[in-house]
Amino acid sequence: MNTNSASSTSAPAPVTFGDHLRLWRQRRRLSQLDLANEAEISTRHLSFVETGRSKPSREMVLALAHRLDVPLRETNVMLAAAGFAPMFSERALDDPQLAAARQVIDQVLKAHEPYPALAVDRRWDLVAMNGAVAPFMEGIAPFLLTPPINVLRLSLHPEGLAQRILNLQEWRAHVFIRVSRQIDIAADAGLIDLLEELRSYPAPRRQPPRIEDGPVIATPLRLASPAGELSFISTMTVFGSPLEITLSELAIEAFFPADARTAQVLAQAQTSAAS
Repeated sequence: MNTNSASSTSAPAPVTFGDHLRLWRQRRRLSQLDLANEAEISTRHLSFVETGRSKPSREMVLALAHRLDVPLRETNVMLAAAGFAPMFSERALDDPQLAAARQVIDQVLKAHEPYPALAVDRRWDLVAMNGAVAPFMEGIAPFLLTPPINVLRLSLHPEGLAQRILNLQEWRAHVFIRVSRQIDIAADAGLIDLLEELRSYPAPRRQPPRIEDGPVIATPLRLASPAGELSFISTMTVFGSPLEITLSELAIEAFFPADARTAQVLAQAQTSAAS
């Protein structure tokens, strides 16, 4: 974990709106002058708001939170600290009001077959997956498959997918960097705990660097399978401009074949399953 994340968690918990504002401004490494310029207010006024000498309007709270890229969940906290009602709702994904969003998720996952794809929440708990993911769950310890299933725990735990990841050292480092970046952005306590847990798993034995056949464009996930080695690269998709907490924290990770052989194996597997 980087020192910035660690120091932010050891600081006193914010109480007033000014406390929250100062903490998020420091997380974004902005001076009062920087933030004031971006929010188009005077540095003096911003200073007064941070120290509690001036009470911000609801519009100013939202504008500052937007400029600081504060997650919707934490924006609600800032609104409450400033004396205003929370603005952004949080619903379960099976809520009727999120039916259209759930349909979009299901369509995206289904359309990605025969390649694996899954939807996760802000702490990497599994929300949904397509049929191509199931074969990769085989051989994983049952306790890792007990809901809520955490995708990162499942992938890096010694009794999980880690035993089949051929480039575990490389993939592990990739996951750590990814989660560390999320912590820098959202400062989520659950993610901080998760990263500490993942780091506690036994480190893989160092592997010699692999000589690739062609240019490497992204960190691949290389898996051992009954059909031989499979190699994937992944992309993340999020909802654009969400105004609902659950949707703002959802992401779809889609895995694509990194080579022609992997594509062929997965296509054949889908054909065999359909026949």
